[in-house]
Parts: sequence; C-alpha cells; structure tokens
Amino acid sequence: VQLVESGGGLVQPGGSLRLSCAASGFAFSTYVMRWYRQAPGKEREWIAAIISDGGAPHYADSVKGRFTISRDNAKNTVYLQMNSLKPEDTAVYYCNAWRAIQGREYNYWGQGTQVTVSS
Repeated sequence: VQLVESGGGLVQPGGSLRLSCAASGFAFSTYVMRWYRQAPGKEREWIAAIISDGGAPHYADSVKGRFTISRDNAKNTVYLQMNSLKPEDTAVYYCNAWRAIQGREYNYWGQGTQVTVSS
C-alpha cells in the first residue's frame, strides 16, 4: 500500500496550490479519501473528505469555501485544490484512505507534503 502526496511548496498569501495524492496497492475506488494537516506544535487536523464515488465532499470550517477535494478513480488519485491561502494554512498535508469492512477498519497514510504560506 502506498499513498504519495505531491504539489506542496511555498506560496504567497492569497495564492493557490493543488495537492495530489497517488494511491497504489489497494482498491482505491472503494475507500473514503481524506486530507489532514498538521502545523508545528499542533495536533493533526482533518480538513476534507470525499466518498468513494466522488460525491458529498465535506470540509472543516477552517477551509470551507477555499479548498476543494476531488478524486479520479481511473487514476487512483485524490486532489486538494487550495485557493485564497492564508499563513495559518501552513502545515504538512497528509492524505488518508479509510474503509470499514465487516467491522474491521483499514486506514492508510501518506508521508505528507509541506505547504508554506508566507510573503
């Protein structure tokens, strides 16, 4: 199982970035995909989720209206489009794959990609 994030970097406030997370080694299209982030000295924070068929995305209040999660099941990839970035969005961003099957949970994490919002 592998989740590989990419697309992070340094951006000015108000700018945009698009993160990607390429998945392999599991049935990607059957998993809920989620993005989390962790800022220095803070706990990991859930920010967005999308179900297996791409419908009903959900967002944390901190990113609602600015971030958009999407997925391409043909490419086994989930995306996070981040607009109107703020310095407080600076964090390591992680993608997560989750599924519960017959009472057992499967939970996979990527290694993270750094996003820094600064002028």
